[in-house]
Amino acid sequence: MSELTASGLAPGLFVGPDVELGDGLDIGAHVVIHAGVRIGDGCTLQDGAVIGKPSRLGPRSRTGGPVGATVIEAGATVCCHAVVCAGVHLAEGAIVGDGAFVRERAEIGPGTVVGKGVAIGPGVVLGSRVRVWTNAVLAPGTVIEDEADFAIGAATTSRRWEPGGEPGEVRIGRGAKVGVYAVILAGAVIGEGAVVGAGSVVNEDVAPGSVVAGTPAKAIRK
Repeated sequence: MSELTASGLAPGLFVGPDVELGDGLDIGAHVVIHAGVRIGDGCTLQDGAVIGKPSRLGPRSRTGGPVGATVIEAGATVCCHAVVCAGVHLAEGAIVGDGAFVRERAEIGPGTVVGKGVAIGPGVVLGSRVRVWTNAVLAPGTVIEDEADFAIGAATTSRRWEPGGEPGEVRIGRGAKVGVYAVILAGAVIGEGAVVGAGSVVNEDVAPGSVVAGTPAKAIRK
């Protein structure tokens, strides 16, 4: 882990080497910024935020390898006690909520809001103006396109858990809505503008513009 140095810019701020800080930053108390992070103008880092946290992977992890630079673009906000790991790209005006955890190589698009306590896995891609609500979980490789809405406690998985289940990615189309505590299993594609009902378990593709619900989810409007 790179050496951190106390900074007088804010109370309890620690900054690693080769960090680039923009102008007009609003930095709270006890923030940690690790090595090589680039932060644009006008960003807000609230109390206890951790930016650029290095990977600490278990022996069975499949997420190793280079992670690249951590980039927080202009006007973005990282809220209290949120952790943004190394290699994350947080675009202009995006918000990472209190206590959220964003893993390596994730990409958070412009104006996207990641809610309180959300867990975002390695390599997740969120488009522009996406809303991911409180305590949602996004498995590695999930892609959510522009203006989609992923509700409280909803989750994606990185593999199917039936016998012989294979790894796979989840894609949620532009403007789609996933209801409270719904689960989208690996390999499923939610079409543009589709709606997944609360508590549903989706194990196959959902057609654009349709509404599905149930366990397993079935179309109730096509």
